[in-house]
Amino acid sequence: MSEQKDFNRALSIGRPPNITRLFPNSRALIVSGKFIDRAMISKGRAVAVAANGRNSFIIRGALQAAQRANAAIIIEIARSEGGASAYCAVSLWNIARLVDSVCNELALTIPVAIHADHYGIKDQADIEAAKIEIPTLFESGVTSIAIDASHLPDDKNLLANIALHPLVPSWAGLETEVGEIKGKEGLSTVPEALFLIQGLNAHDIFPDWIALNNGTTHGIEESDQGIQVDLTAQIHRALEKYQVSGAQHGTSGNSSERLRSITAGTRTTKANVATALQMISWGLEVNDYGNAMLDSDGNFIKVRNEGVTEPMWAAMKAEAGAKGLKKGDYKKLNLPFENRFLGQPQAVRERMAKRVEEFVYHLMVNVLNSHDTAPLALESILTAGTYDSGAKIGRIEDPGQWTPDKIRQRAAALETDKGPEGDFDD
Repeated sequence: MSEQKDFNRALSIGRPPNITRLFPNSRALIVSGKFIDRAMISKGRAVAVAANGRNSFIIRGALQAAQRANAAIIIEIARSEGGASAYCAVSLWNIARLVDSVCNELALTIPVAIHADHYGIKDQADIEAAKIEIPTLFESGVTSIAIDASHLPDDKNLLANIALHPLVPSWAGLETEVGEIKGKEGLSTVPEALFLIQGLNAHDIFPDWIALNNGTTHGIEESDQGIQVDLTAQIHRALEKYQVSGAQHGTSGNSSERLRSITAGTRTTKANVATALQMISWGLEVNDYGNAMLDSDGNFIKVRNEGVTEPMWAAMKAEAGAKGLKKGDYKKLNLPFENRFLGQPQAVRERMAKRVEEFVYHLMVNVLNSHDTAPLALESILTAGTYDSGAKIGRIEDPGQWTPDKIRQRAAALETDKGPEGDFDD
């Protein structure tokens, strides 16, 4: 009875204004990303799964896993995946509605944040466009966002974050990024991370998470380099007084052992999982890393009677062949095939989601230690008494030392290696 009472109270006070406006009669506990971060901190050495919902089956399966593990969770989509030039049918503008629908259909009681991941900023034109687009994301139910200007030089990264911050509601979860995710090249450094977080702090901007280039890549990981745990821990220690948590990108392609090390040895509270969940939902054979396995001819291995039907997989391969898609570009099949996936028999649709559920549940319970964090998120909401948890810290840095001119001067003194040029989205 007490648990039900706590849930009802959290439901009445914990949903932010955009969610209560969009879904006035909903019983889905969609909350700010801040509360997910706080729940992981409260448990200690716990990392929330941030599942990239490239298709509706991933969303359903990840939410089922969270309910089963009694875990707080983040459902996200990146701008490249679900933005104006999307390759997925799930978008930044419909993802909240999909999550709300599943939560109500299945009577789920776990807290969920809706995260706009990698909202990429690559030039001034992107900043101007973002000033129009970012408000529409929150109007559509987003409760957390990653402003990713890591493609830019350090001064422009910081200045872009400052320029766009007024568009993010004060109650919303906020992620920033230093060092574009591109594997072992251009690894983030302590001075770069401090520069970004100190400069934001001086401007009264207190991110919940910082993402680093700590050795991973997006998409299909082709090397065993993976996460640099020691580097991550070193940067997190340097940032400790600013109370910013880590966001781990490029989780697919890293072994459970390495992910456990990140969980146990760093201040990480968010782990993005994208490519692995896509491949799993389709029914491909994956290893412990979440990487799709290849046969002796270099082709994906489809597990019979798992994921999509065999004729559907044949159609997907034919489409990929006709478009000349490489293995890492199979993600572009999401958009043209989503409705065809939905047109499969119910048993097939259910097994697609179930396969995702099993993988995410394993991550939550056996790897990332995020099980039983749902009550901690509820406790945080009830303690706050509102949908806004507030910042974890106040201003430390002197704003006078972080004017635009001084930001540029400081950045010029940084010794950085940004790595090779190229397109490293998702």
